[in-house]
Amino acid sequence: MSKVLRVGDRSPRVAEVRTTLARLGVIEGYSREMSAKTESQKFHEEETLFDEELSLSIKSFQQARGVVPSGLIDDLTLRAIREASYTLGTRVLAYQPGNQLVGDDVVEIQSHLQELGFYADRVDGHFGELTHKAVMNYHLNYGMQVDGICGPDTIRALSRLGLRIKGGYAQAIRERERMRNAGPRLAGKRVVIDPALGGSNKGQIVKGPYGEISEEEILWDLATRLEGRMIATGMETILSRPHMDDPSSRDRASIANAFGADLMLSLHCDSYPNEKANGVASFYFGSENGTNSLTGETLSAYIQKEIVARTPLNNCGSHARTWDLLRLTRMPMVEVVTGYLTNPDDLAVLTDPQMRDHIAEAIVVAVKRLYLLDEEAQPKTGTFKFSELLQSEQAG
Repeated sequence: MSKVLRVGDRSPRVAEVRTTLARLGVIEGYSREMSAKTESQKFHEEETLFDEELSLSIKSFQQARGVVPSGLIDDLTLRAIREASYTLGTRVLAYQPGNQLVGDDVVEIQSHLQELGFYADRVDGHFGELTHKAVMNYHLNYGMQVDGICGPDTIRALSRLGLRIKGGYAQAIRERERMRNAGPRLAGKRVVIDPALGGSNKGQIVKGPYGEISEEEILWDLATRLEGRMIATGMETILSRPHMDDPSSRDRASIANAFGADLMLSLHCDSYPNEKANGVASFYFGSENGTNSLTGETLSAYIQKEIVARTPLNNCGSHARTWDLLRLTRMPMVEVVTGYLTNPDDLAVLTDPQMRDHIAEAIVVAVKRLYLLDEEAQPKTGTFKFSELLQSEQAG
């Protein structure tokens, strides 16, 4: 699908979305016969109309799934609806390198295996290599054929055992212990800094105090300021791309994973047709149907607080999302949207080099606060200067 559908449009795709959302319980009182296979159904003309009520239902679904609640039918929303339509037992699950199975049925399997102690990674709904190994380990321990395939026999065995055993939140425990073992010092920590755009993709061209500047230039400058401060603390840094390249989200994630990074920070700007939209927002991996990255959530909150305390930018909050870059990275990651270039006040902040210094300093301090697990050692928000941070690092 390439065309984005919105209120007022007519399409059989609209009727399919309405039927699927009704089957998932998002839309109540829909009388059509619910079937998992909507492609072969014939729809009445009135069912193909995209109305306001459907848009509100789509927004509700998007919010629950960690998708930006636009109320539109686009490729990302269709993918999320398709993933939600899979229930455990409707298909056989197996590892397919290069074409991983994705859906809520995989979420259920991962959650079961996590409760039983066989799976300690992120519950992301993707049947990847780690999920495959967890199923094989379960087969081995349960005396089943060790093939890594999750079919009817495996599902029945898991359901019987899962009713009697309830485990802990393995991923959260592992993330917490990793942070504790890392220690409070920043020296030696590996961070990937990811300035959005790149190459010929310059984003918006805006007018700053020193003339025209592109969105890409703003983000690259902010990334280098952040990199310089992190290097000064003894951290190992890598930029996700060269200046003249614009890798895909998958390629950016692959670089971070190959680097063995402890954290990844992705820097963005935003825009909106209405110039009143403004403020800074941060995003981490998570959704209502899966698990959240607790370290990502904590860092996201720290970044928000520090930037808002040091700049005039409004606080648009910290939010869980399932975007590809957040999902594909193996380490905690935060995507920071530093403001709206379509808002005059945000534009004044983002085109001011001194303000970009403040944003870079805020992010470094937020990372430091992440590793200060002892609440008593936490500095007051907005008061910890970079010079003081350097002194604390040198003091050990």
